[in-house]
Amino acid sequence: MLILGETGTGKEVVARRIYSQNAEGPFVTIDCSSLVGPLLESELFGHSRGAFTGAVAQKVGLLELANGGTAFFDEVGELPLDLQAKLLRVLQEKEFRPAGSVGVKRSDCRIIAATNRDLAREVERCTFRRDLFYRLNVVTLRLSPLRERAEDIPLLVQHFLDRYGRGGHHMSEEAMQWLADYEWPGNVREFGELRAADVGHVLRSAADAF
Repeated sequence: MLILGETGTGKEVVARRIYSQNAEGPFVTIDCSSLVGPLLESELFGHSRGAFTGAVAQKVGLLELANGGTAFFDEVGELPLDLQAKLLRVLQEKEFRPAGSVGVKRSDCRIIAATNRDLAREVERCTFRRDLFYRLNVVTLRLSPLRERAEDIPLLVQHFLDRYGRGGHHMSEEAMQWLADYEWPGNVREFGELRAADVGHVLRSAADAF
């Protein structure tokens, strides 16, 4: 499954919700944007002792940990091409080779991938493998940015007031209209952070609500 959407639209929240509908095995998050080069390969596939400088012990990779469960590849568009090829083999053959090892290990897990990139365009630019794209793009969910879902603003306001409010708070019509008109470049994540901010300089009534 492939989840597409801008940063902050809640792709991991959706992935976890999908997993919860059939929560077999572990849910393992693999943040492709935070690791690069050999470190990412080691995180994905693990390594044997002495595989490279600093590899003082054997390491179990995240894909092995996800065996029997779900591997969530967050920002899969950030994967370098060489690791894309290795991930494709895991999807096809359900097997991989840890760094520095001559043995092959297996991992049979569900794959949910998410990205804020246009992977079809990345394929045309030759920065994302076409065969991997088609493997991931079996079922696709597109999450709309918050600026296109103004009808969700009142629901989000009520959610955060119920969760973080001290009781008796309400949102004025003026404040609600301001929230609906704002572009929200950070999407739901930015909206969630607003609850902790001092927004009195924007709108006094909103400051009281939050």
